[in-house]
Amino acid sequence: MKNFIFSFLALLLLPAYMSGQAIKGKVLDSSGMGVPGAIITASESKTSADTDFDGNFTINAKVGETLKIAMLGFDSASVPASAGQMTITLKESGDTALKEVVVIGYGTRKKVDNTTAISSIRSEEITKTKVLNASQAIQGKAAGVQVISSDLPGSTPSVIIRGLGTARGGRAPLYIVDGMPTENINNINANDITSYDILKDASALAIYGTRAANGVIIITTKKGIGNKVSVEIESFAGIRSPLKKVKMAGSNKYAHYTNSALQSTTFSQDQPVNTDWFDEITRTGTYTQNNISISGASESIKYFFSLGNYEEKAILNGLDFGRTTFRNNNEYKISKKLTLNQNFSFTSSKSTPKPLSAFTNAYKQSPLVPVYFPDGKYGVSRVGDNGFANETGSSFNNVGNPVAQLGFFDEEQRSITLQGGLKLDYEILKSLKFTSQFNGEYYTWKQYNYEDNKNIWLAANPDKIASDYEKTFPTANINTLTKGREQYYNWNLSNYLTYNKVFGEIHDLEVTAGIETSVKGSREKLTIIRKNVNADANYWSLKDVEYATNVTSYKDEVFNETKLASYLGRFQYKLMDRYLLTGTIRRDGSSNFGKDYRWGNFPAFGLGWIITKENFMANVKAINLLKLRGGWGRLGNQNVPLNKASYTSGQTAYLGGSILNEGTTINSQIDPSLSWEITEESSVGLDFELFQNKLKGSFDVYDKNSTNVILFTKPLITSGITADSPGHVGKVSNKGYEISLRWDDKINENFSYWVGGNFSNNKNELTSLRNVTVAPLIGGGLGNGQDTKLLDVSSLGKPLGSFYLYEYAGFDPTNGNMLYYNAAGNKVTQDALNAATDKKYVGSILPKSNYGVSLGLIYKNFDFSVDGYGTSGAKVYNGKKAQRFSGENIEESLANNFWTPNNTTASNPGAFNKVPVASTYYLESGDFFRINNITVGYKLPLQSNSFISSCRIYVNAINPFITQKFSGFSPELNGDGDPYKLQGVELDAYPTLRSFVMGANLKF
Repeated sequence: MKNFIFSFLALLLLPAYMSGQAIKGKVLDSSGMGVPGAIITASESKTSADTDFDGNFTINAKVGETLKIAMLGFDSASVPASAGQMTITLKESGDTALKEVVVIGYGTRKKVDNTTAISSIRSEEITKTKVLNASQAIQGKAAGVQVISSDLPGSTPSVIIRGLGTARGGRAPLYIVDGMPTENINNINANDITSYDILKDASALAIYGTRAANGVIIITTKKGIGNKVSVEIESFAGIRSPLKKVKMAGSNKYAHYTNSALQSTTFSQDQPVNTDWFDEITRTGTYTQNNISISGASESIKYFFSLGNYEEKAILNGLDFGRTTFRNNNEYKISKKLTLNQNFSFTSSKSTPKPLSAFTNAYKQSPLVPVYFPDGKYGVSRVGDNGFANETGSSFNNVGNPVAQLGFFDEEQRSITLQGGLKLDYEILKSLKFTSQFNGEYYTWKQYNYEDNKNIWLAANPDKIASDYEKTFPTANINTLTKGREQYYNWNLSNYLTYNKVFGEIHDLEVTAGIETSVKGSREKLTIIRKNVNADANYWSLKDVEYATNVTSYKDEVFNETKLASYLGRFQYKLMDRYLLTGTIRRDGSSNFGKDYRWGNFPAFGLGWIITKENFMANVKAINLLKLRGGWGRLGNQNVPLNKASYTSGQTAYLGGSILNEGTTINSQIDPSLSWEITEESSVGLDFELFQNKLKGSFDVYDKNSTNVILFTKPLITSGITADSPGHVGKVSNKGYEISLRWDDKINENFSYWVGGNFSNNKNELTSLRNVTVAPLIGGGLGNGQDTKLLDVSSLGKPLGSFYLYEYAGFDPTNGNMLYYNAAGNKVTQDALNAATDKKYVGSILPKSNYGVSLGLIYKNFDFSVDGYGTSGAKVYNGKKAQRFSGENIEESLANNFWTPNNTTASNPGAFNKVPVASTYYLESGDFFRINNITVGYKLPLQSNSFISSCRIYVNAINPFITQKFSGFSPELNGDGDPYKLQGVELDAYPTLRSFVMGANLKF
């Protein structure tokens, strides 16, 4: 009876079972990551379902019937439904345009649907070049992006996107790291980066409002993938040396030249010493990096841990740098609708800086000066009666001993950077998601510098003894200790909604709206200078000891906290899979400015047309993608000089009597309307893929104008004040175009290759000034009373950062004296020049064009690639060569061929021993092309059951070759990053280095 009942129930339930049941599964890509948004349809049951954010799906279907899976960017798949948990892996489509995704700020977008100009650089392109800062590695890889790098350990490259739009304001782009706005990425291990997206045009940038005028770089770090624990280890070691050296005159040639300049026989023509000062202060640099990462994923968590250590002994003696990084990124699937992302990074760096002026002093110091005299004392530039360098005698230049300079310089710096955040995604409805993200950043820095004043003086005066120092300087410090600390804390909170829905199969709409608060915390800086401390560092900070009597300076500075409140909105619409429309609006309120000028609106729009989706293109087989896009937007730069009232104290006056009254006065104008600089840009672009997607490229044209650039103005004479004050008085224009091309091909299963390149051209110009008296900005000082740059009303029509110099006119063949053109076009000597009328603008540090090339191939287990970068149209100034006072060394090329009464046809003017004027004689072309990186790698063939899943060994040559016109060390001169200071001037500059690296990458 019981069996009959069960059989009867089975017969009743069988039709329902056969008609369908809940089939569950997960759709993955080839790397094991879930594919969201894939559409699953059941062929017989006529039901459908979409995968969630992690690729999971549930569909009502019969066991055994065919399920069809479709997703843009992947080949369609058909599999039979099964009762257990299904796992379906999709194969990426050959149509790369459909599967590529770009980060656009507060979300992502399929590249084919994007209407803006964004350059995306893959992680493998960043890690291929073994450098410390990821921005240095992207040099030449993105059109319209100029990277001026330096090989100085720990330095920050200058990144200029589509030209320079400000003279006084901040020039650096805004970095967004996993949602956290930050000033630079020196704390990030390049191996942790998964995507590096550069937002270039205003249509893309307006979503970041007042901080976007210099461009935005969005960096996303890695997350866990796959369904098992993965371990990756990379280790490399390299050596470094200067890419180019400058041959200086030897002792005998120096003596001949200087004697000619002095018209005497001060120096012997047969010198016993021939010091190569550059070799004496440098060494073969070494650097190593070791990284380990652990990642994985399960149904409820994705995790990623990484640890990295970088150590470098720089080419400058005593300059060491180290950095340790740790990162932990996790994603928790709390429920079907709720996901929590957590990221945290810790970076600790240490360095022992050395003065870069040692390079300039090594260039200038005479080769006849020994490093040490026979008695062990440091060599000095004094000449004895025998014409040799001597401990006594007359001084013949004011250049110190570069080796002593490094030896006495005792400084150490340490810093810690913490960054972290939480991101909560909640699926309110199938098409509506809420995101809340908080990020914080903490930075602390400390430093000491110990200056041994007494022994430094004794080293420069080897004929003196210790008691002479006290007699000569009875109140001077024996030594000086400077200790400094700095810290700050920044945080950012954003909350936004994202709505994504397809209507009627032809209307694809995505809307993002939200609010954001950013706080740049108050920066606290403490600097204390003490005198006459114990030489042993262990006694510098003893417990319960009062140091007040030897404190000579105490600075406790706190810089204001700044806040930014924002409302943002963006809609993206796609009609019939071919017509694209994007609109963006951001409203920012900044505490930097007066209450009536704090708020601003930053709108933008973008249009796109995917031409290849049109019916008339259906039979054009050679064109796989053709998309026209364009847009307009308004941006802001809030990193500008602020309203600061200049107070002058100590004013005294007799006010109608005999009593002297003390007073304080305001000495500058205050502009209450001072606000951010505004930039407006229009751009048009064309994206294409041809010949079965083998040839990919883009072409962009833009017109960008900064309409209220801040410059300093002089007050009216009748105002009674004297200090300059900032005001919105200038307009700067950047117009240009960009081209990118890349060809990828696969000959057979064993051989594939690629060739790519990009070219960008930009015209920068100060186009107008308001009717005010602009305070001249004089810069590029050479330390000898000469300046090389000027910005004032006469700069109209010129690029920013222009050199302002006397024009060299050759030399007088009768006496070898250098000649210059005056305003009337006549040739005169430097004594007859007029600084107010005879100087002229003669080029800028800003290149007119930048270009990059890349090629590579993969043959079986071997890979090979080459990357190059170049610029054209820039000018650079040979500042070391132009800093001569008297008795400094000269280059061998000059010593070999200068004017004398017996050599009137020489290519160089006669020997001179006075300060030269800043002129075009020292201005040279900054054009160069450099091979940035050559990589050769080999993947070891491993057994399928091997404990090691992958092992690649490689060698790199970084900056192995360069072609340049500049006669100095390097035409790439970032200086301090300021176009009106030493950027573009080779003075106290760190040389570009050539590096050779060997390393290995292991995966388990």
